[in-house]
Amino acid sequence: MLAQQDALEAEQQARLVKAVYVYEAPVRLWHWVNALCITLLAITGYLIANPLPSMPGDASQHFVMGTIRVIHFSSAYIFAVGFIGRIYWAAVGNHHARQIFILPIRSRQWWGEIFHELKWYLFLVKEPKKYVGHNPLAQLAMFLFFTIGAVYMICTGFALYGEGLGAESWAGHMFGWVITAVGGNSQQVHSLHHMGLWVTLIFVMIHIYAAIREDIMSRQSMISTMISGWRMFKD
Repeated sequence: MLAQQDALEAEQQARLVKAVYVYEAPVRLWHWVNALCITLLAITGYLIANPLPSMPGDASQHFVMGTIRVIHFSSAYIFAVGFIGRIYWAAVGNHHARQIFILPIRSRQWWGEIFHELKWYLFLVKEPKKYVGHNPLAQLAMFLFFTIGAVYMICTGFALYGEGLGAESWAGHMFGWVITAVGGNSQQVHSLHHMGLWVTLIFVMIHIYAAIREDIMSRQSMISTMISGWRMFKD
């Protein structure tokens, strides 16, 4: 039903006004803060897993890896708090704010349009469908690789953070079960968390490519929509 509603709304709005207000300010702010956090987490996470070579001079003169870890932990806090705030806004915002959390999996039309979008991205169809919010394939990808992925990265990341703080810390109490779930092997959690980094980076690259491609080929705004909130439908 949501997919059908989106498609009909897009068609009507495209014919009538050529622009629809889609993403509210909190969603747009979250998106760009989130993008910055992911960038910082990816860079610092890679460096934590692959430390820089030893630096010359007395150790008291350097705190490079310590600074990297502080940036990583600070970004992780902002990312996690932002995710909680995003869940809240999904409950109180417009229906577009809920798309990455709720999938209309019972809708045959929604699944059919996923396959249509897949063929569109593979250059197997010539005409795209236009949607006010996320198209069904993008909605599914966001749910699997971001919503579920964010929960995965938060749980594994704070489990490792809690190990450093100690079992009696808040992180140890809330996320210590993650290490227990893999047999108490924290190195395994390190590996799983690092694997999540690469999955996230691959998803981000595909996400950016798809947004730019749709902006050019589908004749509807994508990138500017996440800045202004308005989706523009072009002739």
